[in-house]
Amino acid sequence: MTESEKLDLILSEMRDMRQDVHSIHQEMNEMKQDIRNIHQEIDEMKLDIRNIHQEIDEMKLDIRNIHQEIDEMKLDIRNIHQEIDEMKQKMHVLDKKTTGVTMHLENGTDKNIQLIAENFIELTKKLNQAIPAADKNLAYEVKVNYLIEEVAFLKQEIAELKSKIA
Repeated sequence: MTESEKLDLILSEMRDMRQDVHSIHQEMNEMKQDIRNIHQEIDEMKLDIRNIHQEIDEMKLDIRNIHQEIDEMKLDIRNIHQEIDEMKQKMHVLDKKTTGVTMHLENGTDKNIQLIAENFIELTKKLNQAIPAADKNLAYEVKVNYLIEEVAFLKQEIAELKSKIA
């Protein structure tokens, strides 16, 4: 092979190499662009992650607020239970007092009034025997008044029993 052929061959090879270098350079530029695109996508993902972190922080704050409201509601419920317990105690005391007054009325006052009325009737009978003109109407009026009060009391007790049953 002559020198000229050798040079031609070298030139041809160099052209091919130049073309290869040019192709490699073009591929490198494409790769650089791809890398830029990847960096841009990574930056967008970072921004998305920051937004997600911000939303998570807001949700945590909301959850803390909800927990605080729940704690306040629990405290309110405890206060209500305490007030209800106090009301129950007061009602129990009132019930005892009412029972005591009722027992006194039934055992003491009603019996004493009945005794007075019976003695009054006896006295009226004796008065009528001593004075024939005296009228028995007064004795009957006392008996009727007593019976009217007793019937009213019984009506009230029946109404209370009906309301408890219903």
